[in-house]
Amino acid sequence: MGGKGSCARVVSLLLFVLILAGCAGGPGAGGYRGGHIAGNWISIQRGDTLGEIAKRANIPLLRLQRFNPGVDARRLAIGQRILVPTRRERAPSGGPYRYQVRPGDTFTSIARLFDGNPRRLQAANPNTDANALRVGQLIQVPLSGGSQPSPPSPRSRQLPDPGAMPSSAKDWRWPLDDYKISRRYGTDAHGTLQPMLLSAPSDSQARAVADGTVRFANSMRQLGRVVIIHHADNMQSVYALCKRLLVEDGDHVTQGTPVCDIGYRHATGRDDLLFDVRHGGKPVDPERVLR
Repeated sequence: MGGKGSCARVVSLLLFVLILAGCAGGPGAGGYRGGHIAGNWISIQRGDTLGEIAKRANIPLLRLQRFNPGVDARRLAIGQRILVPTRRERAPSGGPYRYQVRPGDTFTSIARLFDGNPRRLQAANPNTDANALRVGQLIQVPLSGGSQPSPPSPRSRQLPDPGAMPSSAKDWRWPLDDYKISRRYGTDAHGTLQPMLLSAPSDSQARAVADGTVRFANSMRQLGRVVIIHHADNMQSVYALCKRLLVEDGDHVTQGTPVCDIGYRHATGRDDLLFDVRHGGKPVDPERVLR
């Protein structure tokens, strides 16, 4: 996958998108298909997903999720209001966020949005008069919980223990018919966990390893086009480095359904499929479930 830094970034991207890709409903962004939504509060309409809204606002899905910390992407409700950030705003995992003041904003309302403290918000913006906020003004929003730690590495990131592997995670088929394992799942010489890489002819199609629902089908930097499928019992499968997607968010697929064409050329120069399996967001060796 290239250098050490590139590998670590790929693992981080996979983890982030797995956490955030549990979107409800099918493709589309409801009544906002033709409107300008970046920077505005919008109401969820039938069929909306966070992934599609982020795409239409031309912002990363992760930023949209972090600007709406109380929103469960898997349980969007019609009429629910969410804030769509602009491309000027930022939401690094360790904070502080860069927030653009909107009409009616106060330090108290902004702090409440991010589960913070108005006094900490004022301290983070010592040259800003809390009684004279200007619409469009950019301010720093510290995260709650004291100091802002640097983002944890993929090795140290902790997720809840999902428990024993479910009985449904067996007899999953391999995602490619003609393949070679170029890299097995496991840690590299530096202790960084690496997903499996499968090499195949450039005209190959990756297929769903089991029945499930597509929860993410979009492009990601360094990963090409990516498909994430949610299966029974909190299991997920990931298909990355795709050249062309054959499914959309919300599609229900059966085992063997083509999900993407491979052929996205990355650092190795091969036609690879990056394949990953997760249980409750935690990585699993694919060879434990594939037959």
